[in-house]
Amino acid sequence: MNAEIRRIITIVEEVRDEGGRLVHPPTRRAAAVAVIHNPFAGRFMDDLSALSDIGEELGDILPRRAVAALGISADRVESFGKAAAVGADGELEHAAAILHPKLGAPFRAILGKAAALIPSAKKRGGMGVPLDIPLGHKDAAKVRSHFDGMEVRIPDAPRDNEIVVAIAITGSGRPHPRIGGLSKDKIVGIDGVN
Repeated sequence: MNAEIRRIITIVEEVRDEGGRLVHPPTRRAAAVAVIHNPFAGRFMDDLSALSDIGEELGDILPRRAVAALGISADRVESFGKAAAVGADGELEHAAAILHPKLGAPFRAILGKAAALIPSAKKRGGMGVPLDIPLGHKDAAKVRSHFDGMEVRIPDAPRDNEIVVAIAITGSGRPHPRIGGLSKDKIVGIDGVN
């Protein structure tokens, strides 16, 4: 089953000042968001594999758009995340079916190695519900400077029978990180943790 996409939105955020101090170079985050029809809205289905297939399709489309919007090569992406919100007639399991079984493989293939688990969030909400896309370093989950997030909202989505699916990427960590932990220059990057 192919995704019935109503809209794709790409957002770039650039932080130039944080805490009254200039951020140089600016911290840049990009999100790509798809608003899709939920084929299982309003009915319980045991087999959600069609949504997993849609997740695989979006796992190829959305990261390419976000990387292009960020204006860097895919191998220079440092952190990533994903999130979904179902409309009133959807289930949280619908969001999980899109995000978890198959979306990650094409997302990682676009970025390169990307050994860490992709942070994720899911929720149910009405039109304009905010999605907080969690972010973490793509190769090592313990890099605290990259524990971050990006908020996105689409004013007219999700409708009751829709799902909003979003991915986010960055080319760096948070502005002015200073809480310690594993630094990105010490990443081993084999197990996705260290």
